[in-house]
Amino acid sequence: MNLFKPLDPTEGSSAKKELSIENAEKVKTLIIGSGPAGYTAAIYAARAGLSPVMYEGLQPGGQLTTTTEVENYPGYPQGVTGPVMMEDFKAQAQRFGADCRWGIATSLDTTDRPFKVVVDEEKMILAETVILATGATAKYLGLESEQKFMGSGVSACATCDGFFYKNMDVAVVGGGDTACEEASYLANICSKVYMIVRKDYLRASKAMQERVLSNPKIEVLFETNTLEVTGDTVVKGAKLVKNQGLANEKEFTIDISGFFVAIGHKPNSELVEGVVDMDEIGYIKTIPGTSKTNIPGLFACGDVQDPVYRQAITAAGSGCQAALDAERFRNEFPL
Repeated sequence: MNLFKPLDPTEGSSAKKELSIENAEKVKTLIIGSGPAGYTAAIYAARAGLSPVMYEGLQPGGQLTTTTEVENYPGYPQGVTGPVMMEDFKAQAQRFGADCRWGIATSLDTTDRPFKVVVDEEKMILAETVILATGATAKYLGLESEQKFMGSGVSACATCDGFFYKNMDVAVVGGGDTACEEASYLANICSKVYMIVRKDYLRASKAMQERVLSNPKIEVLFETNTLEVTGDTVVKGAKLVKNQGLANEKEFTIDISGFFVAIGHKPNSELVEGVVDMDEIGYIKTIPGTSKTNIPGLFACGDVQDPVYRQAITAAGSGCQAALDAERFRNEFPL
């Protein structure tokens, strides 16, 4: 789901014309998106006196709100659910005065500062600085059973959820570097890892292929697709089909407790498509070691600019960077 999108020029044109700069709300720092990155940026920006205004999007808290137990974030020794953790982050940001609002940024004009941001196609904000924390959306197979067991055996992050399947059998869907990395990680924890690969080869780098194929705990199922994830209240298996040539398919099942989908993520960067530098997938490029984009005063943090780690802790760290970068930018280039 795209939670942050540019305004469709074929729709709402009359509403857009009615928006006037004279009636626009003026803010020092506008944060688009929430989650660990956005909320952390709000905490730091609020403490720095930037009076941040945040629009949380359709899914306040981001991807973590779909996660059950989080056990790898410092400060929660007994673990915490994703939704509770995000409420804690939000409460801390609000404690320092961050204005967290429900809404979607539908248009962003970075031609001049202050930037012109339209929210819900009906409200204009003039922002001296903007922090993008719109995150990324994991790609799934689109199976109804996949959605049924989301958080109950189906996951898109082995690093996040793999520990819960210690000494169990699991499956990883995908044949690229990410899938191989996930399978290798899980092999250190689980009893057995099936790799479900649609093609008859792995798309991963040579080194990753060798790591997977030489691991006795990983079994690669080539030319295989998933028909259904099975179970009652939790995942207990998967129904697969192996393509053995035209009109010659063989269905079979595997017994597993975890089903990890590793077919990629889609960064929610459509709002600034054609505005900021991005990689070929759509991840926003930032100057290494900073949250700065190629647009002065526009910063990016969290998964929308991180194709590698995609962890709550790294997202929070980059949110801190973005707020500090925004504060320093305002001090250097005041309006």
